[in-house]
Order: sequence, then structure tokens, then C-alpha cells
Amino acid sequence: MPQRRRLARAALSTTAAAASLALATPAWASSTIGLNPAHEGRTASHFTQVCDDERFAGLPAGDDGWHFVLPGKESGNFESLTLTFDDGTAAVTVRIPDGSDAYPDFFYSIGGRAPRQIHAYLFTPAGWTLVGGSATVSGTGTKFNVSHTCAGEASTESPSPSPSPSTPESPQPSESPSTSASPSGSPSATESPVPSATESPVPSGSASPSESATAPASPSGGTGGGDLPLTGAAVTGMALTGVALIGGGAALMVLRRRRDRITFTS
Repeated sequence: MPQRRRLARAALSTTAAAASLALATPAWASSTIGLNPAHEGRTASHFTQVCDDERFAGLPAGDDGWHFVLPGKESGNFESLTLTFDDGTAAVTVRIPDGSDAYPDFFYSIGGRAPRQIHAYLFTPAGWTLVGGSATVSGTGTKFNVSHTCAGEASTESPSPSPSPSTPESPQPSESPSTSASPSGSPSATESPVPSATESPVPSGSASPSESATAPASPSGGTGGGDLPLTGAAVTGMALTGVALIGGGAALMVLRRRRDRITFTS
């Protein structure tokens, strides 16, 4: 009898211990949840900037750091994430965890005896736009969020342009030929013809054009310099020459009229 009682007590203790362990371990099944719609179509610069997060210590220069988090205790743990980004030319799909791609990622667990894996970190090239995403979690939930980011500076370096061929300098415009000095104001012998004997005589009272053109300038009345030199023929000589021409022309006309009047008779 005592032995049977001992066996019954041992079985009862084992059953109680198994029941306690079953109650202590939550029976969570895997489920898929989506990214918070309010966080879709955003770049890293849109979210709260926490660049002093120690998990961003290994963030490469020129990259964006992303921190995703599961809200609430009912969501369980992250098992995997699938995120879609737009790099400006095409859509890029990034999975966490995935050590085969070029984008560093890792999970971060918190807690003591039962740590929870509810934080995920990802580094992408700066300037990418988060289009959408989904997460597989060991529990229930409706969405996951972007907690904070550290936006990097997109590279603005453009390929150095190839040196353009040097343009030959345009020849300097040659100086225009110097303008020759204007001809003297006095008319030449061919420009003003001398009146012939048959032209009507010029009245004796009027001066000839050459006389007015060559009249000497009156000497300056100033005290600082001498008289201006006289140029051209003397006025008196030109006047006598004109009178002689007029008289000779008149004499020729008188002789011609007398000649026309002479008649010859036989």
C-alpha cells in the first residue's frame, strides 16, 4: 500500500509540472502582416531621425538606416520581412534576413528570460523610397511600423566630363585702314572751268568765285602770336587778270559784229 501511494503521488506531480509548462509557453502560430500604410511611399528623410542609435554605428557613409518594429505584445516575434523599394529607376525587393544581398540587415532582440525579436534593421543606398512590405511573425497582428531612420546623403558626384577640344581663338579684327586725309578745300583747276570767251561776261562789280574762295583771313588781333601766312595768288593780280579777260572778250565780240556787217560788192 505505501508503495502504491508513492507512485500515485509521483504521477500527480509529473502531470502538474507538464500542465504548468504548457500554460507558461504561449501557443503562437505564424501569420503575415503588412507595413503600416501611412509609412508607404516615403523616403528615410520623412521619418524621425535617430542617427545616434547604437545599431546604426556600422551604417556605411551615404546609406540610409531603417529600423522596423512590431507594435504590441500580441504580435509575437519577427520571423522574416519582405520590403519593396524604388531606387529611382526600378523596384528593388529586399528580404530580412538575407546574407546573400548587398544590403546589411539584422534582428535585434530585447527582454530578459524570454527575449522578443521585434526589432529589424536594414541599410540601403541613400534616397530610396519605401514602397511597401510584409512580415511573417510568430503570433497575431495587423501591421508593423518604421520606428525611426537615419537618412544618408545621396551621392551627387557626376562623371567628370571629357575635356572638350580647345576652341581656336577667333582672329582679332584687323584695324580698318586709316582714312586718307580729305582733299584740300580749294577747288582744283579741273573742278571749276575757266569761262570761255563766248560766255556772257561777268559784271565788273561782282567778284569771281575764286576770289571769294581764296580771300586771305584777317590777321589775328591777339598778342600771343604773329600774323597768319597768306596763301594763294594775290587778289590784285587775279582782279587785273579777270578785267583783262573781260575786256578781251568784249573786243572780240565787237570785231565779230563789225565783220558780219561788211559786205563785198563786185
